Amino acid sequence: MKIGFDNNKYLNMQSEHIKERIAHFDNKLYLEFGGKLFDDYHASRVLPGFLPDSKLKMLSQLKDQTEIIIAINADAIESNKIRGDLGITYDDDVFRLIDAFRNMGFFVGSVVITQYTEGAATKQFRRKLHELDIKSYLHYKIEGYPSNIKLIVSDEGYGKNDYIETERPLVVVTAPGPGSGKMATCLSQLYHENKRGVKAGYAKFETFPIWNLPLHHPVNIAYEAATADLNDVNMIDPFHLEAYGNPTVNYNRDIEIFPVLNAIFESIFDKSPYKSPTDMGVNMAGNCITDDQVCKDASKQEIIRRYYQGLCDIKRGRCSKDVLYKLELLMKQAGVSESDRKVVEPALKREEETDYPAVSIELHDGQIVTGKTSDLLGASAGALLNAIKTLSGIDDEVHLVSPEAIEPIQTLKTSFLGSCNPRLHTDEILIALSVSAANNPEARLALEQLPNLKGCEVHSTVLLSSVDEQIFKKLGVHLTCEPKYESNCIYHKH
Repeated sequence: MKIGFDNNKYLNMQSEHIKERIAHFDNKLYLEFGGKLFDDYHASRVLPGFLPDSKLKMLSQLKDQTEIIIAINADAIESNKIRGDLGITYDDDVFRLIDAFRNMGFFVGSVVITQYTEGAATKQFRRKLHELDIKSYLHYKIEGYPSNIKLIVSDEGYGKNDYIETERPLVVVTAPGPGSGKMATCLSQLYHENKRGVKAGYAKFETFPIWNLPLHHPVNIAYEAATADLNDVNMIDPFHLEAYGNPTVNYNRDIEIFPVLNAIFESIFDKSPYKSPTDMGVNMAGNCITDDQVCKDASKQEIIRRYYQGLCDIKRGRCSKDVLYKLELLMKQAGVSESDRKVVEPALKREEETDYPAVSIELHDGQIVTGKTSDLLGASAGALLNAIKTLSGIDDEVHLVSPEAIEPIQTLKTSFLGSCNPRLHTDEILIALSVSAANNPEARLALEQLPNLKGCEVHSTVLLSSVDEQIFKKLGVHLTCEPKYESNCIYHKH
């Protein structure tokens, strides 16, 4: 893979910058963490060289000074809101996050339930937290929020919220997803700390948009594509431009809310510590790009992938056409089209030749390998085998898994497990390959090539099963699909 980002420089520069921000205040900083704190695959795709867990590793350098608060909106609990990338509810993700942070040696201080109302699911969630000996706090809805400053900054506004007891200088406020109340949690704590004589500070960590890249840089356009469903729009920060004369990039929600935030800061501190939304940020990612062209190219591919995802989401009934219209507009801004995704045409051509679904994989050297639907294998499984054969230098005619070994698995699926599809999925062929590798040196050699698929581009001519999607995700490949099902049935398992 071509590298365009210096991850080591980022880890050092980012942690030092956060330390400086803590020192600006009374050795107490509430840091709102936007985006994914770990598993940030979007950042790793558009900034090649950025590792998915970079932000967590950066915080590890401040581990002894850091504690974590996880915020979750009561409405998300009551509605069983799902994280689309993981397929689990927000409340389940809270427990996943706690485990993940603790396994990394971080101190998770508490969970705060924001916009609290007495719903049955929320009460049950809080009981579970109590049973697990996890502290929880309640924050309430404030009428007229965020415009009614007089009420917000009063004992009937933020003052009505529970004060979250914290122990360490850096308090990271994170959440399962957007709309969880991270910023409100931070500001509520500033109010309570100030009442206790502690001049705590607030800062915001958002990787995107990158403030010191041009407004229409593909990296920033890719961020808009990633948040098309939220209708985020990148903008020049007018407050920063007025204060300093320098154009910087922020996004509409932070710019729109800044006058309100400024008024809240002034009500709490008498004087606001910031002159612009950009001032509030602490992101150093833009200073660690080492090859701008590599990042531009990677971001353009991400924009196309997001467009295909939008097409598939519409087919599955998961998003509106307005989202797709925005993605089309962003593709035009970036100067790209579907034809710029090299892996698409070979898959479509293979499907046309065989009259069955096909999958193509672009390897890192630019070579494209395809897989067709056969009596034994689905197209994804076939493409996967062909790709690792190519990487191993094994002849295409060689059977890594013999047909005789596949047939009993097909019998198991159809005769005993109730499956209508006898063809092996990617997970099944990988298990069969692992068994073959015990006695077959070529199968072992091919299996060892799986890590080399990470970062490769993959395209399917049909929507894939969740099993195949998950295997490709675990392999770290970048998957897109045509927005159509393999069959004409009206019910499909996603």
